[in-house]
Amino acid sequence: MDQPVRRDQLAETVERVVNETPVFDIHTHIYPASFADLCLRGVDELLTYHYLIAEVCRADRSVPPEAFYAMSLTQRADHIWKTLFLNGSPVSEALRGVLTTLKRFGLDVASRDLAAYRAFFAGMSAQEHIDRVFEIANVSHVVMTNSPFDDVERAYWKAGAEQDPRFLAALRVDALLDNWPKACATMGDQGYDVHAHLPRESVIELRRFLADWAKRMDAIYLAMSLTDAYQYPTHTVEGRVMQEAILPFCREAGMPLALMIGVARQVNPALKLAGDSVGKCDIKAIERLCAGYPDVRFLVTLLSRENQHELCVTARKFPNLMPFGCWWFLNNPSIIEEMTRMRLELLGLSVIPQHSDARVLDHLIYKWAHSRAIIARALTEKLAAAMDTGWTLTESDIRRDVRRLLRGNFIGFTGIGHRMSE
Repeated sequence: MDQPVRRDQLAETVERVVNETPVFDIHTHIYPASFADLCLRGVDELLTYHYLIAEVCRADRSVPPEAFYAMSLTQRADHIWKTLFLNGSPVSEALRGVLTTLKRFGLDVASRDLAAYRAFFAGMSAQEHIDRVFEIANVSHVVMTNSPFDDVERAYWKAGAEQDPRFLAALRVDALLDNWPKACATMGDQGYDVHAHLPRESVIELRRFLADWAKRMDAIYLAMSLTDAYQYPTHTVEGRVMQEAILPFCREAGMPLALMIGVARQVNPALKLAGDSVGKCDIKAIERLCAGYPDVRFLVTLLSRENQHELCVTARKFPNLMPFGCWWFLNNPSIIEEMTRMRLELLGLSVIPQHSDARVLDHLIYKWAHSRAIIARALTEKLAAAMDTGWTLTESDIRRDVRRLLRGNFIGFTGIGHRMSE
C-alpha cells in the first residue's frame, strides 16, 4: 500500500510524475511522414515559425515582410538566426523554445553553430525524426488539424496515405463559416450538390459531406477556428450551416465540436500567417450553444486573456463544455501559469490544461517541456493547500490526478477510450 507523500516531498513527486506521464496532445498542426511536404521538421522550420517571423520584422525593419517572404527557407532561417539570436539575447518564449528543443536533442546551444544543427537534422529520416521527438517529448498521441478544403492535404487523404496510429485526425471545417460560397464550390467539385442559398437538399448534402470526410479520416472531433466577432445564433446562411448541419451532425455522430474563438484575421496582411491578431469574444455565444445542445460536447479554447475567467465560470454551469489549452498568444509562461491556477481553483481537475498547437514536429519538445514545468508548479501549490488542512496524498493519488489532466480528461470527454490502451 502506498505511503502518504510527505509535505517536503510533494514538489519533487509531482514534478516527477508530470514528467513521467505520457501526454495526449489534443490539438496540433503536424502530420505523419506519409504526408511528405506537410510534415514540417528541423531547425530551419523551427526558425521560420510564424511567431519568429513577427518578431524579426519588428527587430529589423530594413527587411520588410515582402522581402523576407521572397527569400528561400534557408535564407529566412539565416536572417532570423542572425537578427534574433546573434544580434540580441533570445529572451522571448518563441526563441527560448528553439534553444530548449536543440538542447533536448543533445545539441550544444552555446556553440551557436547553425550549420551543425542543420547537419544533425538532415541525418534523420522523417520517421526517425518523428520517433525521436515523441520519445523526447513523452507524447503518446497527437490530434492533427485536417481540412478537406485544403487541396494539398485532400490529395494525401484521397491517395490513401499511410496512417501512423499516433496521429489522430480532427475534421477542420472553418471554411464553412469563413467563406461559404467558396466552400460550396469546393464541395461541388467533390461531387456534393450544395448550393449557396442552402435549400433543404443542400443541408442533407452538407451533412453527407461531413459524414464522408469524418469516416475517411476516422476523425475524433470536428473543429472550427472562429473570429472574435463570432455570434450564435445568427440569421445568416452561415448561422444556418451551424444550426442545421454542423450541430445536428455532431449530435447524431456523437462527435465533439472543438471551437477555437478569438482570432482577428489578417490585421497585417503583409505578414501572412504571422499577420493574425486577437480579440475578445462574446461568451454568450458559448452559453447559448451549450444550453441549446446539451447532448453535444464542446471543447473550447479562447484566444483572449480577458475571456479566460468567463470561460471557467461558464464551464462550471455546463458539463458538456471542456476548456482546453493556452492557445497561440496565450502560450507564454506567465499567462499559462495564471490560467492553469485559475482553472484548478474554479474547475478542479476537470480541465485539459494544455495543447501544443505545434506546426513543426519539433515544437512538441519545447512546448511540452515548458508547460509540464508550469503545470507541475500549479498542481503542487493546490495539492499542498489540501495537505495543509491535514489531507493525505499518496503517489498513486498524484499519478491518477496527473493522468486525468494530461490525457484522461480528453479521452473520457471524447469517448475514444476504446481506441486507447488505457
